[in-house]
Amino acid sequence: MTAQRDTGASVGPEYDDSEKAAPSRSPFAADADDLVSPLTVVLVRHGVTDMTLSHALSGSGEVGPSLNAQGKIQVAKAADAVYSMGRRSWEHLAPASRVFASPMTRTQETGGAIGRRIGAHVETDDRVREIHFGEWEGLTGDEVAQRYGDAIHQWRFAQLAPPGGESIPQVGERMDSFLRDIAAQHAALAADGKDELRTWAVASHAVAIKSAVGVSLGMDASTWGAIWPQPASLTALRLHIANDGQIRERHVLCVGAPTS
Repeated sequence: MTAQRDTGASVGPEYDDSEKAAPSRSPFAADADDLVSPLTVVLVRHGVTDMTLSHALSGSGEVGPSLNAQGKIQVAKAADAVYSMGRRSWEHLAPASRVFASPMTRTQETGGAIGRRIGAHVETDDRVREIHFGEWEGLTGDEVAQRYGDAIHQWRFAQLAPPGGESIPQVGERMDSFLRDIAAQHAALAADGKDELRTWAVASHAVAIKSAVGVSLGMDASTWGAIWPQPASLTALRLHIANDGQIRERHVLCVGAPTS
């Protein structure tokens, strides 16, 4: 079972990572002397709920639902995969030392499983919550189409927000704010004499994770819907950060790596 978990979590780049010897340097940055050691952010999608299985829209308009029995097994495996990073897989990374989660029940449960595995308490951040579906909350895609016509496709291509809800670009803005904030925290630790590789985990949601990847790659928001992180999968971003806390480069190491 251990080998199976490690296979999922180790899907990623296999370049000669000279950053192990000089962790403050990006392999591509021309002005790397101004950088602190990189920060890796592992975005973990929560496990399945009954609404996941019924394909109902489950956003941040409701705190629930909870993980179902299958989802709890999935997040236990995801927590093992996060723990393995920097130990038995992804050897060029630091082991995860911090875990964030959105306020939603399913991500609090997911973050709790990760936190217990790595020995960290869950820090709640509202910016990593799922998109707010407004009046569409709890409906399936077919039901939205029946009631609102083509609006769900316009939403999917970032052309509008659901009534009373959020647009996809708005999710991208708050996910970008979160990434910039933790980058500044990482740089502040470096300035305090703790310049070292770090890995921080984030228990989040499908649209939020898509948005983080889309923003990091500079993709147009209309294309973010093509990114599909499955439940309990890992998406890893590596942030190369300047001394002043600004993100200089964002490298997408993997998207939706399975953990079971």
